[in-house]
Amino acid sequence: MATVQELRDKLRKPLERELLTGCSNRVVAGGVEKLLEHLGKPFPQVREALRGYAAMDEDERGERLRAALALLSDAPRPSTERSTGARSAPPVTLDPTARLQPGDEVSKLDLGPGSVKKLHALGLRTVRDVLHHYPRKHEDRRALPNLQDVQDGEKLTVQGVVVSKTRRTPKPGMLILEAVLQDAWGQKVRCTWFSQPWVEKQLREGARLIVSGRAKRFGRTLQLGVEYFETEDEGKDSLSINRIVGVYDSKDGISQAFLRRAVQQCLARTDLGDYLTAPSRARYALTDLADALSGIHFPTDEDHLTRAMARLRFDEYLFLELRVLLQGEEGVLLGKRFSASEQDMSTFEASLPFRFTGAQKRVLLEIADDMRSERQMARLVQGDVGSGKTAVAACALYLAARDGYQGALMAPTEILARQHFANLQGYLYPLGVRLGLLIGAMTGKQKAEMQRAIASGEIDVVIGTQALIQESVTFNNLGLAVVDEEHRFGVMQRRKLLQSRPDVLVMSATPIPRSLALTAYGDLELSIIDELPPGRTPIETKLLADTHRAQAYGFVMTQIREGRQAYVVASLIDESETLTELMAASALAENLRGLLPEARIALLHGKMSAAEKEDVMARFRAREFDLLVSTTVIEVGVDVPNSTVMVIENAERFGLAQLHQLRGRVGRGSLKSYCILIAGDHSKKTRQRLKVIEGNTDGFVIAEADLKLRGPGEIRGTRQSGLPDLKLGDIISDVEVIERARELAKAMLKSDPQLAHPRLNALKSELQERAAQVAYREVI
Repeated sequence: MATVQELRDKLRKPLERELLTGCSNRVVAGGVEKLLEHLGKPFPQVREALRGYAAMDEDERGERLRAALALLSDAPRPSTERSTGARSAPPVTLDPTARLQPGDEVSKLDLGPGSVKKLHALGLRTVRDVLHHYPRKHEDRRALPNLQDVQDGEKLTVQGVVVSKTRRTPKPGMLILEAVLQDAWGQKVRCTWFSQPWVEKQLREGARLIVSGRAKRFGRTLQLGVEYFETEDEGKDSLSINRIVGVYDSKDGISQAFLRRAVQQCLARTDLGDYLTAPSRARYALTDLADALSGIHFPTDEDHLTRAMARLRFDEYLFLELRVLLQGEEGVLLGKRFSASEQDMSTFEASLPFRFTGAQKRVLLEIADDMRSERQMARLVQGDVGSGKTAVAACALYLAARDGYQGALMAPTEILARQHFANLQGYLYPLGVRLGLLIGAMTGKQKAEMQRAIASGEIDVVIGTQALIQESVTFNNLGLAVVDEEHRFGVMQRRKLLQSRPDVLVMSATPIPRSLALTAYGDLELSIIDELPPGRTPIETKLLADTHRAQAYGFVMTQIREGRQAYVVASLIDESETLTELMAASALAENLRGLLPEARIALLHGKMSAAEKEDVMARFRAREFDLLVSTTVIEVGVDVPNSTVMVIENAERFGLAQLHQLRGRVGRGSLKSYCILIAGDHSKKTRQRLKVIEGNTDGFVIAEADLKLRGPGEIRGTRQSGLPDLKLGDIISDVEVIERARELAKAMLKSDPQLAHPRLNALKSELQERAAQVAYREVI
């Protein structure tokens, strides 16, 4: 039976965690009051202090938690006097010299009345929160400008005393506030605020202000349109002038001077350890944590700020990589071990009607090295449309089959699964590999027979859709799982296929910038096929306004008369009342039948059954149709070499990477191919964006542009809901930093897969803190 002291310890830890994570009442299932039902019986005063906890606001919860924790400590119990019927927290006597820990509440800071409420309003509840509330920008205020030398249109920051102010209302609803500031040299500048009535109370005569904005000269008068201002903290040790100054995100009523004093006190009083060892810091040329935090808030010079930014940016990526590498896994997993001989790879290549490109060979060697290792392979193979990923995957499946293992390839659609099956038959069947297809459109009898053959080992390689992960499917000896367009599957769907821990090869034709691949796919090794097979003719792309639609379809008809085929892509299936400007696929097909009476036109969209879609595609491949009007159902995997032209209606409705994917459905052979983008939006911004596609055929260049325009977004389905908002990092340009951080994260986990050694407690605690703050689920 647990002792009272043991129960006290069991109760104290979750209550402390509740306090540190913002009093959200979510640290334990059922909330704090549920916890007290199980552990709180020996502590009636604690139960009374937290009675009604769920109904309290966060400030009251914090006070009650501190009182409860005081009652659980070995120190004398706090006073239980009542006021207005509620139990109050014990009075706190602040010691401005007492040392602080990062997890301490901000109530321990000596910042004056109302300070806790101000910090809480910004989401800052602990000393650590304050220290990691980085400035959003820095201003060099070491030498403020001479106002006589300021040029018209120049942006500047000035500091001075308000000597006069006026208010004007030129028309109803419009307020103009003006204040004349005099600097230390007696020079004056007229500062102007438009429609900001809340500013007026801060413009009292004698107030010392720091003002930033764009200057305008009217004769000898200098006027400043105010973009930002703050009230200066006075005294010889001012934190707001005569230095490089950080400017923070804040709220009305919370001054920059107050935030700087809060940070200064935290830095001065906090015992800052470092979760990175001295050897790690030396290896990656990083300053220590205390210097970095001091440098981000109060840099002594530009070099200090630079090294602070470098360390804290590195830390952001290090913890991101640790989170991704740890997520859903239990350290280093053992997989299958294959012979993966060079002779077998040569045998496979010799059976092909073409030779591997240099890029394909390089990636195959990386895959073979992984397959020979006892560690489970987890590799992402990226390659632009037509780069030959399927042939590489087929070779890997052949290597698995040669060693007596089964292989599986899971595709997101039945169309793509059938296409993979046909391609792999050509690659593997001549080499004696037995293949099977398992998709939802098969009859019950066909599925049962295929499931029996898979379970008995009669099938070496099975290709399918989500049908592969049904409970009724059992593999005899699964050694390699290939997942195509992995981001289109959910987490649980992928993991069902991987329960027997086969080696895993993920393929993606969606170009992902390297920086994003290293973070969103940080748990996978990365291989890139960055070379197209010889004989591929670049696709010519043309951007047209919708006023030139007739010209576009005239060209399509020219191609059809030459015996070629065409795609037309619309973003909607049926006409929409709310999006009437868009060309719906069904209406577009009817319009084109009138516009192009010679053309045999078919319609394909996602609402059709699998059998209907497959029938349309089979007839299109057989050239029974000249033109296929489709939604984005053709985005992935459709391969008809005779199709040489694609028209994309309302191209502005698609992302750049998606447009590139769609464009990849043409140019599949040696014939000259074309893509026509028709834009319904004629704005300059739209044209600039679509010009990226018009002028580039490199999917990775396009993906970089798409990332800049749209942000990381959701990359891997439900596995993670997008990437965190980085405070300092720029995921578009920080490739080198990400690679170095990932290298360290992998080294840490290789030596200690669970971060269990006591020397890593600080690192583990920081990882958990960051995970909680960005609402990621716990990973360790």
